[in-house]
Amino acid sequence: MSHDLRVGEIQGKYMTEHEIWQHLNNFYYRSSVATSYKYVFFKALLENLYNVEDELTLSYDQIFYSFTNIYWNLIFHHQLAQSPNKNKPARAQTILQKYVNDYSVPSEWQFDQLEDSLQIKIVHDVKRDCKQNVIGAFYGDTAGVFYAFDIKRAQFRFNRPVYEFMKKYQRVLMNLTNYHLVKYLEKVNEATSTMALLSKIEVISKRSSLETFYKVLTQFEQNRCFYCHCDLSSSRRKTHVDHFIPWSFVQNDNLWNLVLACNDCNLQKSDKIATHFYLETMLIRNDYLSSNINEPFYFRTYQNTKLIDLYDYSIMNGYTTLWEPKKVLKKKV
Repeated sequence: MSHDLRVGEIQGKYMTEHEIWQHLNNFYYRSSVATSYKYVFFKALLENLYNVEDELTLSYDQIFYSFTNIYWNLIFHHQLAQSPNKNKPARAQTILQKYVNDYSVPSEWQFDQLEDSLQIKIVHDVKRDCKQNVIGAFYGDTAGVFYAFDIKRAQFRFNRPVYEFMKKYQRVLMNLTNYHLVKYLEKVNEATSTMALLSKIEVISKRSSLETFYKVLTQFEQNRCFYCHCDLSSSRRKTHVDHFIPWSFVQNDNLWNLVLACNDCNLQKSDKIATHFYLETMLIRNDYLSSNINEPFYFRTYQNTKLIDLYDYSIMNGYTTLWEPKKVLKKKV
């Protein structure tokens, strides 16, 4: 059985888009799903496409942080069952429930509201207990063409043509995965409508607060709006942390994709892509930030080409309305 595999090699290094779609259709429509974890795992991979190293490797910690975050928010924040058998929950759910009980965590809390040290403990336990079953099972459902892995060495590496395919169709794949996760959750949760579930699933990974990033950015951006350059120092309440590439597309909170924005620019930009001028400005900003920030982990896997790819692929995925502020103030040097 695939879930027992400890090592998996890439089975198809030269894949066409047609072949990749065939494997995905097999996963969505033909593979057996006893719990929601396969959909949650694929969502975790999609959220981390731009966190890979040069060789398309991804750390187990990164994968299982996203996996745990999604699972936690589904089970506790949204109170959604993940298995048809309430007396036999998924192993990940059992681990999370123990932490909720031991630490008296309020049931409505999102995962990112926990102390960082507690988050690390929980992710470690989920990773240790679930990595073989989860990674091996999804590997088997996709015939070994999506990635290679080695449980003992904690190595995970995307198949390059599949990785490029996932970037190209990221929005479509996220929507498909959300839909199939919702259809599964409908079966195991009574009196829950599709639309109500979908509204929860679409924001399941969103942080409760970006305050940590705000504190970092204010040290380097002179408390000015990235877009119109207005002074933000007079009001924290009217200062926003904005995803340069909309969160609805990237669904990840990387410092290299975050900027300070005034209330007007944040509301006007909303779910749009800023014009190419701001991409160039963002690249310059990131070069400066990565050279001066004291926490190098924020830019550990960052390259300018990743942000350029993300910008281009977001437009390819339908974010075609380019935005710029109506009024731009002269920026102080």
